Amino acid sequence: MTEKILIVDNDPEMLNLLSILVSENTSYSPVITNNPLEAVEIIREGGIDLVITRLKMPVLDGIQVLQEAKRADEDIQVIIISRYSTFETARELMNNDGFDLIEIPFKKEQMLLAIHKGINWRKLHKDYRKLKEWVQKGGGKTSTVYSGV
Repeated sequence: MTEKILIVDNDPEMLNLLSILVSENTSYSPVITNNPLEAVEIIREGGIDLVITRLKMPVLDGIQVLQEAKRADEDIQVIIISRYSTFETARELMNNDGFDLIEIPFKKEQMLLAIHKGINWRKLHKDYRKLKEWVQKGGGKTSTVYSGV
């Protein structure tokens, strides 16, 4: 299954740039919207593995999109892009379990690295949760005792 990356930005040029970056340089599928309310609905429908969103947008900002994404799926990773990164923004991102804050303009390699790390982090979280459930259900018990012989 191909991972899906939701890109949310009210700037059509940035939407196009990020969509091309994802589709031409990764095996992931970009899903794009310029409407943060639509983005929240897409996230709630499921199937999104990573979100890239602009910090400053009308109606909902990137932090609000992050909060809604985490309510819908705690494993989803969210990268926020901004021209106006501040310490307060970074702290708010961390307090809401955001994955990364990338300042515009960014380098192609920087964004691709963040995307790959975000997808891998999600996979690790899901695997950890499955393993934890398996152990809690008794999957880790064994009837054979090792005697050290």
